[in-house]
Formats: sequence, structure tokens, C-alpha cells
Amino acid sequence: MVPLLGLLFLVVPIVELVVIVQVGQEIGVLNTIGLLIVVGVVGAALVRREGVGVLRRVQSALARGEVPAREVVDGFLILFAGALLLTPGFLSDVLAVALLVPPARAVVRAVILRSAARRGGFVRVLGARPGGAGWPGAGGGRRDRVVDVDEVGEHRGGDDERPGGRPGSVGPGGR
Repeated sequence: MVPLLGLLFLVVPIVELVVIVQVGQEIGVLNTIGLLIVVGVVGAALVRREGVGVLRRVQSALARGEVPAREVVDGFLILFAGALLLTPGFLSDVLAVALLVPPARAVVRAVILRSAARRGGFVRVLGARPGGAGWPGAGGGRRDRVVDVDEVGEHRGGDDERPGGRPGSVGPGGR
């Protein structure tokens, strides 16, 4: 992984410089600089617009008691697009603008969410809603425990979580 990142940090800037020089030779230096500035300004406006939209969707999902996984991934992709727009170069700008277009971002988001689900990066808690029964401080209703899940189906809790609360104690029905 580290050699791949090192290669990317070496190769991408060189490729960006080559493209800038080629465009500069075709349309002129001042036009090239102007084009980079215009793309940056337009990209910044797109980042702002898309970012505000994602923030509204996050707030809406939270108000409905849903986990905003899609919206968080969208927010990350928009932030990444903004970082790409800060770097001078046409290739990074093209990638950034592609990430700012919702249909293209949806494709990348689907790949990220599928990969995370395959690796167990997201855990969905069924029936739990912020402020609803089962949440700490909700008052009334049943109270669910929060557990640390290392792998699907495996629970690693402390001894104090056993029925009876003493190390080694086993309640009715055993474990």
C-alpha cells in the first residue's frame, strides 16, 4: 500500500505538469492560467452547493431517526473533490467535477458502500432510533445495551455483562 501511495504522489504531479504544459502550448500561458482559475472558482461554487445539499439530507435523515450512511459518504466525496480542486491541474479538476455531479458520485458511493459492507465497516442496528425507546436517557421503554462488535455474530463483552454481574456467573439458560 505504501509503495502504491508513493508512486501516486510521484507520478500524478508529473502527469499534471505535462498536461498543463501541453494545454499551455495549445492555448497560451495566460489562457491556461485563466482556465485553471475559472475551473477552480466554478468548482468551489459546486462544492458549496453540493455540500449544503448533503448537510440538509444528513439533518433530515437524523430527524427521521435514520443513520445517514449515504450522506456521510457523499460528504466525504465532496470534501475530496474540494481538495482536488485546490491542487493545480486539469486531470484533478476533471475528477473533482465528476465527483460533484450527483450521478457520477452515486456510482462511486455505491462502490464504497458495497466495499465497506463486505469488510464489515457498517453495522446496522435494527429498531434503534435516536431519542426513541432503547436509547440512553429516552425514559421509559426497554433499554438496549451498546456492545462492541468485532466480527459479525461475535460479542466481546466484559464479565459485568453476564447475568448476575459477577465474573463467572451464569444466569438462567446459561450462555
